[in-house]
Amino acid sequence: MEKSIPTRQEAYELLKKYNKNESLIRHALAVESVMLHFAEKLGEKDREKWGVIGLVHDLDYEMYPDQHCKKVREIMEEENWPEDYIRAVESHGWKLCSDVEPVERMEKVLYAIDELTGLINATALMRPSKSILDMEAKSVKKKWKQRGFAAGVNREVIEEGVEMLGMDLEKVIEETIEGMKKVAEEIGLK
Repeated sequence: MEKSIPTRQEAYELLKKYNKNESLIRHALAVESVMLHFAEKLGEKDREKWGVIGLVHDLDYEMYPDQHCKKVREIMEEENWPEDYIRAVESHGWKLCSDVEPVERMEKVLYAIDELTGLINATALMRPSKSILDMEAKSVKKKWKQRGFAAGVNREVIEEGVEMLGMDLEKVIEETIEGMKKVAEEIGLK
């Protein structure tokens, strides 16, 4: 059977089938928006693919936390998703819960920004405005240095992802904030 290219709607329905937790859905929407933003910035042709992969990257996390980045292959194969989509999703957990190394530019972006969206989200919630709309990279950089702040965020993964991309950390933070601003209301950071 030929693999079908999933639409954004199909991806969203699949996400909602496996995820009921509102904060996980907001995280998925944030990552989707940032992936779309980077695809545009980098002049990628298939922006929707980048967004769809961002949207479903944690598909198996809520129901199968102990099999994160492993169970997702089974789910996506059952749904007849293309191999490159599955591989991209698996690669975001490299060295943490997956041995699939990010090699494509899209995979490297996902690897770099997944944890970063969490740090930016936590930083925004600490601001008086509780908004991402007036936030700058320097606020995130200040919180970055406080290891006790958002301690669950793996800063080494972010640094490694940024290095893979050959980009400056501050620039990646800026662009990630810009991507998240586009869905500020949906992710509760307006």
